[in-house]
Amino acid sequence: KSVVVEYGGSVAVNCTASVQHYGMGWEAIEGQVDKTSASVITWNVSDLREWDIKPYCYINYNITHDKPCQVELPVTIYNSVSISTVNHSGPMIEGEQYELQCDVLDVAPLQYLTVKWYKGQTLLNQTTFTDTSITPVNKTATILITADRADDGAQYRCEAELKLGAEGPQPPPVKTSEPLSITVH
Repeated sequence: KSVVVEYGGSVAVNCTASVQHYGMGWEAIEGQVDKTSASVITWNVSDLREWDIKPYCYINYNITHDKPCQVELPVTIYNSVSISTVNHSGPMIEGEQYELQCDVLDVAPLQYLTVKWYKGQTLLNQTTFTDTSITPVNKTATILITADRADDGAQYRCEAELKLGAEGPQPPPVKTSEPLSITVH
């Protein structure tokens, strides 16, 4: 089992013992639950702001407490994506190449990010990232276009999506840039 939580969001996960035990609890930087004789305990954090949290539930099955059974709960914390405006101003010259840039700000975790480029409704390109950074980073995705008179008035935009899997929010968090209308001379 694992959980996906937005940075600053809340999370609650139960740990259940179905056999007799001599104490169980949650160990975590936030939301620790001290050892108790209960058979169900909840790790609960209302404002999760610890990027590298690794909570685990432990259960002492024998009275000597020498080797508790423990299970780590994988937690993925994500920061919703935000995008700065695609950079270009002024008319484009037919036949010239131009680089359009999409800045994705404070995104985490990066390995789940996909940036897509569109011209109108047509997908032109998409970029995925393999960096396993769990804390927020800024990333830039670019696309090279060649100006064509037929593209006069075309609108380009970029879209950043965090694909966090089945445990993550559905649909996945997506941010879309303001469209960039190009003029070609």
